[in-house]
Amino acid sequence: MAGKASLSDRIVDAILYTILLILALACVAPFIHVAALSLSNQAAVAARQVGLWPVGMHFQNYLFIMADRLFINSFGISLLRVVVGVSLGLLVTVITAYPLSRDHLYMPGRTIFKLLMLFGMMFSGGLIPYFLALRDLGLLNTFWVLIIPLALNIFNVILVINFFRGIPQELWEAAVLDGASHLQVLFQVFIPISKPVLATITLFSSVMHWNSWFDGVIFLKEAVQWPLQSYLYSKVTTRMLQWQTAVSAEVAGQTFQEATPEGLATAMILIATIPILIVYPLLQRYFVTGLTLGSIKE
Repeated sequence: MAGKASLSDRIVDAILYTILLILALACVAPFIHVAALSLSNQAAVAARQVGLWPVGMHFQNYLFIMADRLFINSFGISLLRVVVGVSLGLLVTVITAYPLSRDHLYMPGRTIFKLLMLFGMMFSGGLIPYFLALRDLGLLNTFWVLIIPLALNIFNVILVINFFRGIPQELWEAAVLDGASHLQVLFQVFIPISKPVLATITLFSSVMHWNSWFDGVIFLKEAVQWPLQSYLYSKVTTRMLQWQTAVSAEVAGQTFQEATPEGLATAMILIATIPILIVYPLLQRYFVTGLTLGSIKE
């Protein structure tokens, strides 16, 4: 039985918990302040009176945003991008990682392929060659320019390779002896027991696709094609309030009198953050296991 903690141990624990509490508050306070700004009236925002609680609470900023058809369209594009991009990324990643993880299989050029992947992870050809390559492939100004270039993430492939190598060789041998093909081994044996690493790379890919804004601004010409973060970037940086909404200017002036540039910007930021706040806790329990399992060999 462990003895009771000494006075010095309790003091150290109290100091550590205090530091952790301060760090947690430092992370949460800006988010609360953003939410308070989005719900405060115009006078309070202009006078810098808003702290961690709304002043003159109202929801006009959110109603204004919900009336913006371009915002709703960009939100839908981002959702579709995450669903398609993550699904395609998972498929390409596991298909790439499986043969590279089976060192006993005959695969000519395996070492060269691995070296090329590592080289591609560390070095880039630059934005201009990248842009020209996408143009020659006919991907510019299409939805697929947001998906295909990010389908193969080398870091995720390395994670899955290490995880697959940790799966007992006996499982693979038993499946092959039963007459299973490599695709059957992958999808019926390996993938069902690889939930931790697949959840981890799903989280990585979801955050990457959802937060990506640069590719939309660079590779898509029309604002109607932009994902949410690209649209949010344009609004927050330029403070554009004359948005194309479903509400006429007259009605907007009467109904949304308390809407402010700061309130609209913070409301959009808050809405854009909510999906990740929902997804992250669902996958968090797999996170550490997916990163570490397979990294230590017996």
